[in-house]
Amino acid sequence: MHRWHALDTTATLDRLGTSPTGLSSDEAERRLTEHGPNELPRPPSDRWWWRLLRQFHNVLLYVMLGAAVITAFLQHWIDTAVLLAAVVINALLGFVQEGRAESALDSIRAMLAPRARVHRDGRIVDLPAADLVPGDVVRLVSGDRVPADLRLIRVRELRVDEAALTGESVPVDKTSHPVDADSELGDRRSAAYAGTVAVFGQGDGVVTATGVHTELGRINALLAGIPKTTTPLLRQIGRFARWLAVVILVAAAVTFVLGIAWRGESPAQMFTLVVALAASAIPEGLPAIMTVTLSLGVQRMARRNAVIRRLPAVETLGSVTVICSDKTGTLTRNEMTVQKVLCAHHRIDVGGIGYAPVGALTAGEGTVVDRASVPPLDLAVRAGVLCNDARLLDVDGAWQIEGDPTEAALLVLGRKAGLTQQDAEHAWPRLDVVPFESEHRFMATLHRADDDVHERIFLKGAPEKVLAACTHQLEKDGSRTVVDTAYWSTRATETATQGLRVLALAYRDRDAVGATLDFEDAEHDFTLLALVGIIDPPREEAVVAVRECHRAGITVKMITGDHADTAAEIGTQMGLGIGSRPVTGAEIEALDEPALRRVVADTDVFARASPEHKLRLVRALQENGHVVAMTGDGVNDAPALTRADVGVAMGAGGTEAAKEAADMVLADDNFATIAAAVREGRGVYDNLKKFVLFMLPTNGGEALVVIAAILFQLTLPLTPAQVLWINLATVSTLGLALAFEPTEASVMRRPPRPPTESLLSAFFVWRVAMVSVLMMAGALGLFLWELESGTTVEVARTIAVNAIVVAEMFYLINSRRIEGSVLNREGLFGNRYVLGAITACIGLQLLYTYTSFFQTVFGSAGLTLVEWAKVLGVGLTVFFVAEAEKWAVRRIRARRAES
Repeated sequence: MHRWHALDTTATLDRLGTSPTGLSSDEAERRLTEHGPNELPRPPSDRWWWRLLRQFHNVLLYVMLGAAVITAFLQHWIDTAVLLAAVVINALLGFVQEGRAESALDSIRAMLAPRARVHRDGRIVDLPAADLVPGDVVRLVSGDRVPADLRLIRVRELRVDEAALTGESVPVDKTSHPVDADSELGDRRSAAYAGTVAVFGQGDGVVTATGVHTELGRINALLAGIPKTTTPLLRQIGRFARWLAVVILVAAAVTFVLGIAWRGESPAQMFTLVVALAASAIPEGLPAIMTVTLSLGVQRMARRNAVIRRLPAVETLGSVTVICSDKTGTLTRNEMTVQKVLCAHHRIDVGGIGYAPVGALTAGEGTVVDRASVPPLDLAVRAGVLCNDARLLDVDGAWQIEGDPTEAALLVLGRKAGLTQQDAEHAWPRLDVVPFESEHRFMATLHRADDDVHERIFLKGAPEKVLAACTHQLEKDGSRTVVDTAYWSTRATETATQGLRVLALAYRDRDAVGATLDFEDAEHDFTLLALVGIIDPPREEAVVAVRECHRAGITVKMITGDHADTAAEIGTQMGLGIGSRPVTGAEIEALDEPALRRVVADTDVFARASPEHKLRLVRALQENGHVVAMTGDGVNDAPALTRADVGVAMGAGGTEAAKEAADMVLADDNFATIAAAVREGRGVYDNLKKFVLFMLPTNGGEALVVIAAILFQLTLPLTPAQVLWINLATVSTLGLALAFEPTEASVMRRPPRPPTESLLSAFFVWRVAMVSVLMMAGALGLFLWELESGTTVEVARTIAVNAIVVAEMFYLINSRRIEGSVLNREGLFGNRYVLGAITACIGLQLLYTYTSFFQTVFGSAGLTLVEWAKVLGVGLTVFFVAEAEKWAVRRIRARRAES
């Protein structure tokens, strides 16, 4: 593959066997047969019904289906319907989300221009872009989407927006002259690439690559080759489901065998008991609660401008250890701003950020500078406003621009200095212009003063170009002295290394000789006024969000297509990569995978990164054991967005390809929104853990009651129907309340959980065992006590059922904090859903205990106040023992931290 950007136009045309007037129709037809159409291929996809069936191949769904079979066997049709609905909903979610990669590929294919203006047979014709072949000569004008990869052979003021491909924040000035062979994609000014957009000027380019051979096609191939990954939560749920399924099956089998061999029960009777045991152990509510909890997280994030496209991504955000962020528009405002004006031996700092003209011009120790008192500043501001084709507009109180962002920054500077574009143009009307051209890298405008005797030329452009046209410089006192070329060159270099874009401003006067301005008039006898340093400033809220992420143990890395100096400056302002230099795409290219893993661990800022580089960086971080969130807005980001654990696309300025590849879309394109989403994600995971901690002791207590009765040949304290009543009543009321638990204030002050952390840690197992034993002891103890007192088995069982449910009510309050105490106002009353759930559950238990319908169906019986007092005692015992255990855990961990 030729490095076409490094060849001159003659060599390019010769190698492609074409001419500036293009190909003949016959030759184009022959090449179309040889190279194929200029299209990206559509990958083969499975039939929809097979993709749907594949979603049911999941251990968690197998457990849910098993629970549905058991509840159907017991004719508990409501439970069966709920479980089957959860299975179907989970499968449909997976089915819909599996099409994400295909949709992203479709979005990339749609970026190819549908039509193109092409030189054929010596004339320009309009053809389908799919018919382009290498060697065709394409005409580009402002507004055109580049239809294929081109080597530019003729250019007139052509600027191309390459943000979707390279991440470059401003349009790139194009040239027909060759550039260095080792230039990164964003520096290849002699080439234009498929999918980018011409925003100004025009040019001709010869097609060097079509279809899959274009840069866009290369990204398409990268995206198609990325394997599907799952989320930490789904991996944990899968392990948990397998573990739980094994435990339930083993416990059921052992109990069944012991009951027959030891107690001498009939197989039919033992089968009924084993069904009761399995029904008590299976967490029927887990899938439903997981879906509800994630859905609530989606709603909360949407209110914070984070739109979730894939439900499990809510929780994955909570486990993120590294956020890889684009620069432009995410960490920065995407609003070019003048930060400093350098006059001869005089520096003026410019306050304010963005396009809002708010900010003061200061010098020295913050002394406000009056423009009129500093002649070079006054003329520099006027030159920036007049030698300008942009517009600054106040639209309903919001400042917007039309035209080039860099030129707009000069208009904002004028406003801050007290000079509007209208006033400047009224005083010095424009007569003529030498427009900006990439080959010359300057713009000049001719203006006439009110006296109609003098004319003034303002010059704006690259410092080296403007400096070459200057013979003098304007001093602070208004005098003109011989230009100090070395001084200005040093200042320009220093400013550029600070990550600022540098423009030089100059002027010269002449007698009124006519209303025309020639190119030669802009090349000599100018007086240099100032250098202007412009930057896309960081978002203030993003700086705060980066600090919050660091406090939360999350590493933030900036990966941008921008220049290294600019990336380094923005990184320093964001608190990233301080004291170290950025790693560039060229350096990434030279590293093998082990070396890249070492570099990515120690580097926070990466510049001039291509799509392959971004993808390799994400993969290297994942191989280092990290859970990675990746932000992006362009088609060049789509492969990395797909590979990342959480892909985050920009909603306002992002391409459709990026949005389709992402798990989450930021409606405001703001990094601070990612930090807020991470906070919500951690809260979601906390709530899932709280539910598991609440649910397992409930199921465990019921199972232990049944196992104890079987092993010790006792009357069964709970019938299968009563076990399912407990599960239905508590899951549909109590357990659901934890999904609404607000995120704890301390959630961003702790490190992210390790990606390999099990859902059931040793601490969780201890807590589950402790509470399960407490519930079992309370329920079974009351049951045996009542039987010894001569109470009927129906009353004893009703007491046991209510003891477990009341214990769960109290334990629900305990579960609002995994380790923190709830013995305070917020802990006891801070979640109105918990209070509402307890109230609803009390109502259900009263119906269960006292209504004839429930007494007939479930074998329950009415209780006296004394019996209710005993039940309440069991609940209070569980509550205070659980709080005492949490107090002991906090003391132990505090002592460990001190030591």
